[in-house]
Amino acid sequence: MKLNSIIVEDEETSRDILKNYLKKYCPNVSVLGEAANVEEALLLIRNNDDLDLVFLDVEMPYGNAFDLLDRVGDINFETVFVTAYNHYAIDALNAHASYYLMKPISIDELIKAVDYVAEIKTKEDALQDQVLTPKTNGVNGKITIPQLDGFEVINTSDILYCKADDNYTEIYLNTNKKKLVSKTLKYFEDALSNASFARVHKSYLVNVNEVVKYVKGKGGGVVLSNGKEIMVSASKKSDLLSYFK
Repeated sequence: MKLNSIIVEDEETSRDILKNYLKKYCPNVSVLGEAANVEEALLLIRNNDDLDLVFLDVEMPYGNAFDLLDRVGDINFETVFVTAYNHYAIDALNAHASYYLMKPISIDELIKAVDYVAEIKTKEDALQDQVLTPKTNGVNGKITIPQLDGFEVINTSDILYCKADDNYTEIYLNTNKKKLVSKTLKYFEDALSNASFARVHKSYLVNVNEVVKYVKGKGGGVVLSNGKEIMVSASKKSDLLSYFK
């Protein structure tokens, strides 16, 4: 898949290295422009509506990568952070980065990053503006919910989504009821691994059969059958979109 990209990096040498790597090892990536600071990058992004991918250094003059993303607002492109500082990894994850590359850039990792973004964009384009029809749940399973006086049995097909609440999990049902359980979201991710549930965010586990629409944007999002919209982390996009082909 062809990817339109820009490179945001204050060091000219680093820009040239990345540009040459892309030309040689990732021929599907077209570099539309380069920026050395936040202001130049903001102008480039606003002037390129068909932008798919931004290679983004963290530290720049007069601001950083996170300042830039905040100023852009609604983001319809994927972001690959390129930096010499690994302590930005958590911040990059929270900014919905698709990939995190350390300098000096590994060619293998660069190829993986580009392939990952291409896979996401291909699946997103296939689903763009489509309303998804919920699939019939082929697993008529049940799950037990621990309670103080025993446990409650509920059908997994009745669960819309689960939301993390520290060491608790809120379970939202299609009956408009909510259950608060003293188990972590990871517990339910494992317990529902054989059903059609996808971890779309560090705080959310959704019943894929209840997804009716995918929304492109900053990180992307899904709309459930009850109208609830849930944000999708960039690192979880590919896994989620693989359910819909």
